[in-house]
Amino acid sequence: MKIDKDTAVTLSYKVADAQGKLVEQSTAPMVYLHGGYGNTLPKIEEALNGQERGFQTVLALSAEDAFGLRDEDLVRTIPRSQFPPGVKVGGQLEGRGADGREQVFNVVKIKGDTVILDANHPLAGKALRFTLKVTDVRAATEEEIAHRHVHGEHGHHH
Repeated sequence: MKIDKDTAVTLSYKVADAQGKLVEQSTAPMVYLHGGYGNTLPKIEEALNGQERGFQTVLALSAEDAFGLRDEDLVRTIPRSQFPPGVKVGGQLEGRGADGREQVFNVVKIKGDTVILDANHPLAGKALRFTLKVTDVRAATEEEIAHRHVHGEHGHHH
């Protein structure tokens, strides 16, 4: 079966930075609903469209095509007194952005009485190399299409 709109695609992957340093590697398969549902990066969908099980590729993506450019407006410095005890670098907190929408902030630095939060994706601003292998392709179910994501093993669970 070819990868097309409304197919469930299973991948194994590696992500490296532009210098080839490994950033992330799948330990479990990644499964996504193909066809513009926002379940993976658009350039990955574009490269996999029309391919079949067994297809392998390496994609070099600019920061704009990967996780976007860094936005320094998404960095906040907050007094440590506003945080519960035990706040640590690497932790995540939910809050509201300048536009009032909920946002996830990563605790990136604690310096004295201040905590620095960053709502940018950790890989924002970085050119990345994706090594992909398609391990399965199947027709998506009506429910998966209606919910706009894959269900079941390695997919979304309700």
